[in-house]
Amino acid sequence: MNMEFVIIFTIALALIFDFINGFHDAANSIATVVSTRVLRPQWAVAWAAFFNFIAFLFFDLKVANTVGKGVIDPAIIDVWVIMAALIGSISWNLITWYFGLPSSSSHALIGGLIGAAIMKSGAGSLNVPGLTKILVSIVASPLVGMALGFIIMTLAKAWAKRRPPKQVNGVFHKLQLVSASLYSLGHGGNDAQKTMGIIAVLLFSTGHLGTEFHVPLWVVLSCHVAMGLGTLSGGWRIVKTMGMKLTKLKTIGGFSAETSGAITLFMATKLGIPVSTTHTITGSILGVGSVTELRKVRWKTASRILWAWVFTIPASAIVSGIWWMLLH
Repeated sequence: MNMEFVIIFTIALALIFDFINGFHDAANSIATVVSTRVLRPQWAVAWAAFFNFIAFLFFDLKVANTVGKGVIDPAIIDVWVIMAALIGSISWNLITWYFGLPSSSSHALIGGLIGAAIMKSGAGSLNVPGLTKILVSIVASPLVGMALGFIIMTLAKAWAKRRPPKQVNGVFHKLQLVSASLYSLGHGGNDAQKTMGIIAVLLFSTGHLGTEFHVPLWVVLSCHVAMGLGTLSGGWRIVKTMGMKLTKLKTIGGFSAETSGAITLFMATKLGIPVSTTHTITGSILGVGSVTELRKVRWKTASRILWAWVFTIPASAIVSGIWWMLLH
């Protein structure tokens, strides 16, 4: 088989993953703004897709570098490792999308890389410091989102307490457009870079980038386009879970959840940490809901989401490991 064709096919597969990431994680960007009826679903996805795309103008490519060099040993990477990792992560994304579970596309990709690398070269091929940073972020990002959601919601409620409900709703209706934009910007800035890292390390390992690892501009733009188009296609099963089944949100709560999620994503992207946007917004929604009334948070739904998180990396690793064997 012509190797150049295989490389082009794998890049196309990476962009398909990015597209699926967009519609799988569209709920992260739009669930709160849809559930509070600030925007109609069709306008919400267009709004999110636009800010997903322009995110490359605002962030350095630190997350792409982490994914490209910080998960597995770059020396063992070849086209088959990348292909198996992508098929494994796409498979898990589609399974969780079908059941309406907001699992992490980011961690599905990390799991895919781990499974393929172990099958090829054993556990010694894993980058322990890089994976440790990612594993810490799995725990930290929803907790930070929850804490910030709780704080921002508390402050927002204190401001709203002595004002008429109509005024409060009007103010936060407008503010939620801003917070939704910022969250979509953070989502695009963090998530699109993971696919950039995958494509760049593939090009580097096959000698197409020269002697120094970097992310070409065409890779940056194509990943943002793919994610934006995916977001435009929606992901309504997960929107329903995120926006309506975790807790009932009003505009003040939607603003607080999106703002806390955006802050968390901006910080993580600045530090080069590939966090889960799903984990982040879920934690933020739970933090906001716990301010209003703990018993109104649907903890049964939250526990289903938690189990999806726990299984994402090992499940996608197993699937990608199987695919690596099949490809060989």
